[in-house]
Amino acid sequence: MRNRLRWCSVLCAVLGAAALAQAQSPSSYPDRPIRLVVAFAPGGATDTFARQITQELGEALGQSVLIENKPGAGGYIAWNYVATSDPDGYTLLMAENALGISQALYKKTSFDPIKQYDAIAAVATSPLVLAVANNVKANSVAELIAYSRTLPQKMNYASAGIGSVSHLTTEVLKAATGMEAVHVPYKGGGPAMNDVIAGHVALNMASIQVAKGLVETGKIKGLAVTSAARSPVLPNVPTLTEAGVNTADVDLRFWFGIFAPAGIPRVVKAKLDKAVSTTLSNPLVRERLANLDIEPGYAPGNVMKKKLENEIANLTKFIDAHGIKPE
Repeated sequence: MRNRLRWCSVLCAVLGAAALAQAQSPSSYPDRPIRLVVAFAPGGATDTFARQITQELGEALGQSVLIENKPGAGGYIAWNYVATSDPDGYTLLMAENALGISQALYKKTSFDPIKQYDAIAAVATSPLVLAVANNVKANSVAELIAYSRTLPQKMNYASAGIGSVSHLTTEVLKAATGMEAVHVPYKGGGPAMNDVIAGHVALNMASIQVAKGLVETGKIKGLAVTSAARSPVLPNVPTLTEAGVNTADVDLRFWFGIFAPAGIPRVVKAKLDKAVSTTLSNPLVRERLANLDIEPGYAPGNVMKKKLENEIANLTKFIDAHGIKPE
């Protein structure tokens, strides 16, 4: 009787382990909620975009997709967190240009997104707005440049953090125009914009999703957009080109992409790729994004990886040529 009970226990343990292994195998993915990590605080461009697609992305995957904000250290807290997570598809990163900017700006970092991530897909692009505080005595780009020269090294600009998209795009603007301004980094686009609204800092290159309502309600001034054509959601705001600004060979739009820790199983990557494509083809999602001037731009992981590689190379040239360094 004892032997029979012992064998029964062993058999149950083996079957239980087999069932658990089956439940955790790539073929059963996903069988629990998925975390989509954002490297900046709530209210910024990446967070705003991610929240537009998580419901439909979860529906396409058959599991909830939960946003987890991990701001700090210019994005490195979140980036390292995702890079060192299990490559099982349950921890993903919603990234933006800052991922490439950081590699160009910090030359000796041990972090390498090309080696430590598997790119899942490129997902979207969106312009920025040159957002200016109401207490700044300028109503055009030309007036802003002239105003900055009356306050050498005193006019300041906010960014989402050192190495963020808003940081580099403002440096591109400075290089192209001779505008003088001192960098004040924040832990995300939301906090940065709050201080522009309050008049504590003069300007911020903000996502159009964040800036749109603030411009429309008169809480800030929008002097230019970084897209090639005027934005349909802010049609009265000129482009930088219309304002007479010729920028360097740097894409001044936000781009967004989804990444996973390196080593993700092929079957899991394929499921994620398909779910992203399905989500961005959803008419409701596309309408929602259009209202925020976000252009869906699905492309598979290999295209996203190549874009990131090219961006790191181009940004490195610009940063080195203009002597931009981390503060």
